[in-house]
Amino acid sequence: MHSRIGIFLSPVHETGQDPHLAIQRNLDLVEHADRLNFDEAWFGEHHTLGWGLVGAPETLIAAASQRTRQIRLAHGVVPLSGHHPFHVASRAVHLDHLTRGRYILGVGPGVPFDATMFGLNGGVQRKRLDEALPTVLELVNGESRVTQKTDWYELNDAKLQLPRFGPRPIEVAMATSGTSVTSPRLAGRYGLSMTSFALPFALLTPGAPDHIGLAQQWKHAEEAAEEHGQVLDRNNWRVALPVHVGETSKQAFDEVREGYDRWLFEYFAKAGGRDVLSPGTPREKALEARVEAGGALVGSVDEVVSGIRRMQEATGGFGTLLVYVADWTSSERTDRSLELLARYVAPRVNGAVARPQEAVDWAIASRAR
Repeated sequence: MHSRIGIFLSPVHETGQDPHLAIQRNLDLVEHADRLNFDEAWFGEHHTLGWGLVGAPETLIAAASQRTRQIRLAHGVVPLSGHHPFHVASRAVHLDHLTRGRYILGVGPGVPFDATMFGLNGGVQRKRLDEALPTVLELVNGESRVTQKTDWYELNDAKLQLPRFGPRPIEVAMATSGTSVTSPRLAGRYGLSMTSFALPFALLTPGAPDHIGLAQQWKHAEEAAEEHGQVLDRNNWRVALPVHVGETSKQAFDEVREGYDRWLFEYFAKAGGRDVLSPGTPREKALEARVEAGGALVGSVDEVVSGIRRMQEATGGFGTLLVYVADWTSSERTDRSLELLARYVAPRVNGAVARPQEAVDWAIASRAR
């Protein structure tokens, strides 16, 4: 039974703690999600700012593949601007085998902070993404040999020696943060899945582009798909945002408020150098402001269910909610939030509670006849 929920691990961890234990925590969390019937777990790639410790997510995916049973494991994402496309394809097929077909290849241009260290600007990132993407797709899921020469890599009659794990193509998903039409249009052009972040984590950086809303992101993808003869499926559209569920609304906010404040001001503001507060928003109301803007779901089971339904209505429908997991609270509280999400939120969203309730209603009605 598909839960229609997953977790997205950047992963970020506050500095000042043992990095080895932080990495191990990610693997424990994926095991927990697997037991709770989560559909997917995504691992990000980061190389700067201290909080994002995982620079080789394929290693965590490989490790998690041996500790889990059914959950799908995904790159979230491979920045194609910083990797030779042949190596991306080779790692993808190996992970397809290690996961026994549970692997998803997520791709994107790369995050700005890392790009600066590598001497890349946004234009170069997008150009490299456009060049490398069709090459990766052919190497992973095609049969032809690839010959290509660019200013940053060269291939001569290239073809992987290892076949995919099974006959079905490896799913490839394009990530978008809603700051450019490039990624949605590439998803449509090549008929890929799409993973959207509900709201950029810092909108107020001077000179930053306006945010493209979720519904508009899908519209851009559909328009490109129509232009190139592709068909997109909303079931393959994932939306990622922070989610924390508590027994009550007050408990949920109380559990994450201090951690959210540190994540926002120590990570994005202090380390990242970004403006993170809208004019007129007091610091003590930053979390509420994000929730009200649609950039997080925090509350009781009923409130989170309602929030997901509002998102579905506003977007026209998407397939999977990816819970962006950050160090906002203790491991125990995070685990409990995921359990509430899996046990009580997901079945109300995906309809799994309907048949047991139908049996109860039928039994009551039959006695009345």
